[in-house]
Amino acid sequence: MPDQVTPATLRRGLRVLGVAIRAEPRVFTVAVIGSALYGLTTVASAWVLGRVTEQVVLPAFREGGATTAALLGAAVAILAVALLKVLGIIARRIYAGIMQFRLQARDRKQVTQQYLRLPLSWHHRHPTGELLSNANADVEAAWMPIAPLPLAVGVLVMLVAAAGAMVLTDLVLAVVGFCIFPAIAVLNLVYQRRISPRATRAQQLRAEVSGVAHESFDGALVVKTLGRESEETARFRTRARELRDANVSVGRIRGLFDPALEAIPNLGVLVVLLVGSVRIEQGAMNAGELVQIAYLFTLLAFPVRALGWVLAELPRSVVGWERVRAVTCATGSLEYGTAELAGDGAAGLEVRDVRFGYGEYPDASPGRDVLRQVSFAVAPGRTVAVVGPTGSGKSTLTELIVRLVDPQAGSVRLDRVDVRSVRRGGIAAATAIVPQQTFIFDETVRGNVALGLPGADEEEVWAALRLAQADEFVRALPDGLDTRVGERGASLSGGQRQRIALARALVRRPRLLLLDDATSSVDPQVEARILAGLRTADLPSTVVVVAYRKATIELADEAIYLERGRVLDRGTHAELLERSSGYRSLVTAYEREEEQRRLLDADAEPTSSAVTL
Repeated sequence: MPDQVTPATLRRGLRVLGVAIRAEPRVFTVAVIGSALYGLTTVASAWVLGRVTEQVVLPAFREGGATTAALLGAAVAILAVALLKVLGIIARRIYAGIMQFRLQARDRKQVTQQYLRLPLSWHHRHPTGELLSNANADVEAAWMPIAPLPLAVGVLVMLVAAAGAMVLTDLVLAVVGFCIFPAIAVLNLVYQRRISPRATRAQQLRAEVSGVAHESFDGALVVKTLGRESEETARFRTRARELRDANVSVGRIRGLFDPALEAIPNLGVLVVLLVGSVRIEQGAMNAGELVQIAYLFTLLAFPVRALGWVLAELPRSVVGWERVRAVTCATGSLEYGTAELAGDGAAGLEVRDVRFGYGEYPDASPGRDVLRQVSFAVAPGRTVAVVGPTGSGKSTLTELIVRLVDPQAGSVRLDRVDVRSVRRGGIAAATAIVPQQTFIFDETVRGNVALGLPGADEEEVWAALRLAQADEFVRALPDGLDTRVGERGASLSGGQRQRIALARALVRRPRLLLLDDATSSVDPQVEARILAGLRTADLPSTVVVVAYRKATIELADEAIYLERGRVLDRGTHAELLERSSGYRSLVTAYEREEEQRRLLDADAEPTSSAVTL
């Protein structure tokens, strides 16, 4: 991040401000008019104060009193100027806020819409925390200078008007004032150079403290079970102390700058009074003019400080803008066609020579490919098990089928239609996937199952729950379908969460259902009932299930054996057991483990009995 307002940062920052002005020209114009009115009335108040002093206050001292008409006229003049100043402040603040919040809302929408357009492969390269920061902190930082920008424009008007008023009132005192301007500007420049890196560092540490806290809270189970409370506390303490020290450093700089900025105009006032008293004795000016110029001097610190507010926010604004633009200008979004998936029965699936890798670029080297030359077809209404060791590309294959990502070569077809040519929303309407990692919202059971289907009635929800073998435990919940399940389904077990997620997919009656190890937390008996129910249910679905257990695979019509990103064999479970050693070793591993455990338990029984005797 830039440490100060360098010329390059200033140029980029002014371009960002130009984008903002072009985006909201009318709102910005009203805000600037209000700010200019405020600046002019501030200078006018000095002129009014000088006239009141010369025409009302001094005569009252000389004559021992003032007429009612004179006092009323002075009050009306002061109130009129004050009223105009208030109107200017209201217009400037309200419309500057409207402009800032509109720009932030527009960019947040653009960023989140871009997140939805970008493929899953792009998301794999960007951490969740970074994406949240882009949509929140970076957007706010990009448009932070907008709030003080109309004020800065208005105070420029104030400075020009004040300088003109001083020249017209007394040239000698104006020269004294023009010496004060550079002193304040230099002080402000020194302040910006010192405060910007410290403020930027404090902002960065604030994000790091939040990140450490979020990570610790999100991983509370791991922290507790591993007994790492003290280590996490120490980690948080270190960052918190660094943030404290950074904020103290910022406070010290501000504590030195504010008194100095206030002192220079006040010293200028003293010089003006000294020089002005001499000028009055010489008859070159009167007391009212001296009061007017002295009052203008008391206002000099604020205009320069207002300009400093804009300059201080420019480095963060440029960084936030560039980070937001990096998202909105990112390439690789999924393009959609206009084709429709005809029919309402089970869909046919065809995968042709698919290649896919998680390299940063679409032409990633073959050595980094997860899937290579994968081809198979599934007839409508069939149930196919995809079997393979960890890392063989099974989950990636399911993401390609539902078009979360596109292959770098080859094609995926539903009902002989390339999924890349299907209209937006067409794939989601025809397919449903239950991934390995189930996500349950902090909602009711009904809300989680009928997510995105506001028209789903209660009977459809219960039917999906019955098919997912979840109806019994849902009925036992305190409020049934209306029971809130907590953040990420905290009040449910792992198997219950998986069954809720399965019901969420089934209630949509998809033409193609993909289960990516979606019953791994469910006991084998319940899993067998779920799969048997899927085969006999009146569902218009072709089913592709990523499976490990032998009992699950046996329920499928056939199995596809995937290893190192390639389809090595395909056939019924019995056929693959007979001819594929890799398949046989994989699917019987669980049974071998159970058998060894039973043998160990059997060997331990006599010893246990002897000890008991």
